[in-house]
Amino acid sequence: MKRFLPTTKKELELRGWDEVDVILFTGDAYVDHPSFGSAVVGRMLEAGGLRVAIVPQPDWRGDFRDFKKLGRPRMFFAISAGCMDSMVNRYTANKRLRSDDAYTPDGRAGARPDYATITYANIIKQLYPDVPLVIGGIEASMRRLTHYDYWSDSLMPSILVDSKADLLMYGMGEINLKRMAEHLLSGGSFEDIKQWPQVAYLRAKTGVSAPEIIRLHSHEECLKSKRKQAENFRHIEEESNRMQAATLIQEVGNMEVVVNPPYPPMSSEQLDASFDLPYTRLPHPKYKGKTIPAYEMIKHSVCLHRGCFGGCSFCAISAHQGKFIVSRSKESILKEVRSIVQSEDFKGYLSDLGGPSANMYRMAGGNIEACKKCKKPSCIHPNICPNLKVDHQPLLDIYRAVDAIPGIKKSFIGSGVRYDLLLYPKDPSAPAYTRELIENHVSGRLKVAPEHTEERVLNCMRKPSFDDFIRFKRIFEKTENQRLKEGKGPKGRQELVPYFISSHPACHEIDMAHLAVKTKQLNFHLEQVQDFTPTPMTLATEMYYTGLDPYTLKAVFTAKNKEDKLSQRRYFFWYKPEERANIIRNLKKLGQAQLIRELLG
Repeated sequence: MKRFLPTTKKELELRGWDEVDVILFTGDAYVDHPSFGSAVVGRMLEAGGLRVAIVPQPDWRGDFRDFKKLGRPRMFFAISAGCMDSMVNRYTANKRLRSDDAYTPDGRAGARPDYATITYANIIKQLYPDVPLVIGGIEASMRRLTHYDYWSDSLMPSILVDSKADLLMYGMGEINLKRMAEHLLSGGSFEDIKQWPQVAYLRAKTGVSAPEIIRLHSHEECLKSKRKQAENFRHIEEESNRMQAATLIQEVGNMEVVVNPPYPPMSSEQLDASFDLPYTRLPHPKYKGKTIPAYEMIKHSVCLHRGCFGGCSFCAISAHQGKFIVSRSKESILKEVRSIVQSEDFKGYLSDLGGPSANMYRMAGGNIEACKKCKKPSCIHPNICPNLKVDHQPLLDIYRAVDAIPGIKKSFIGSGVRYDLLLYPKDPSAPAYTRELIENHVSGRLKVAPEHTEERVLNCMRKPSFDDFIRFKRIFEKTENQRLKEGKGPKGRQELVPYFISSHPACHEIDMAHLAVKTKQLNFHLEQVQDFTPTPMTLATEMYYTGLDPYTLKAVFTAKNKEDKLSQRRYFFWYKPEERANIIRNLKKLGQAQLIRELLG
């Protein structure tokens, strides 16, 4: 029990503690693993010398006993809603309550509230109004300024307003957590932390202006004008993707939210230090006999890097982790793999050697000074930046070193692969990487994400042309045929599995009909599909809410009502008899008799 951060009074007593410095509340079950943000926060603060306790999935109803059981911390309370935004976790794209929760024992639903950060924070402020409160994690990060909330269909102010938190740490927080522990232990003031990078806080209006400050339209102005909300978003996205960003200030009521610029990208040494903390890599013993689905999925996987320079419109990864890739050292990765090999239930198979995108490890700009001036959200759209060094050789070296470790039978790549990087002609290692991937690291199905087939939708998504997917499909099939002929790798034919999205901004019903025809011609019966869900702080969400492209301020169509969304979604399943009549009816309305013949005969 002592190997875990304490979660109860009894566990505090086992350590001989009568009080703690920090109490962390989280919407997830407590899994002491580097893939779970709350474990990283706790371990970082612990490594800095603080006494840290964690309260997973506290009961927010009734007498709030879970919020009182450990008493008052010496320094501050901390809150994370968990590894997902609580509303994404609890609701489907159709706003229906989900029947399960992957981050809860036995997948049980209902263990966290709506808007978990705000709910937990208000309880803590009611019980302990004078104790500093810090919020962080994906939910707080993505809601740090005025944002559209799909589930209430409203524009909400910074989460600092409704949570009444004293400080928000956004993005990946290791640098600030380490610094915070050292600062507070040496007698430093909590107020001083508000001047650090990568934090946000509320203060009385100042009207202050300077060249390094961007004053956004106020929350109240955005409520009145969708155009002003769109204009704000362009600044927010650009500054979150810069190495040398401005401070953002937004007025709300008689206060203003201050968002200090982020730190420069972490070094490999700093990232290694986070992964090398003394995690048990296990769920807390209180869950004995229960299964936590999210843990089961990742327990034998290894994260190689953070960040993503894809800049996809619908994705929040770069907004949270940054677009600049931070890669772990080979030594740190192999150390983690060896620790997995020693675990009791390991059978020799690693489920994933990956990251936000599987194949961006060690990729960066060749001229760092050019990167410092750049504010583009994507390094590969509409074309791959000539300054980006696309080189798969370091990743090939990792794969081969991992597979050489005694006890490893097979290492699979479960993360999504960016096939446009594999088609880049200036990377001489791409063909060898592609062969290695297909011959040795596919668990029957290789996942890729073209997301759509039509150019206007793909441009809005910041995704490459569908022609690239077709080129990669040919390479996959040729390599797969050669593999089978030579008897390499697993027995049986492996599949290429594409992911697609319906109802994305710029997507009309006719675009989905063309998608259905094109994927039929490629012999796909689609299964890996989803309806677009607007989530805070993504470009696609701003287009959905405002009806405008924040970069051009031109109108963008989005399907919003249930019938329109259903009409788009059913084209994924043209091959199901129950969808045939509806598709024929809709295509007749669109005057597309030719598409009826092409799709349904």
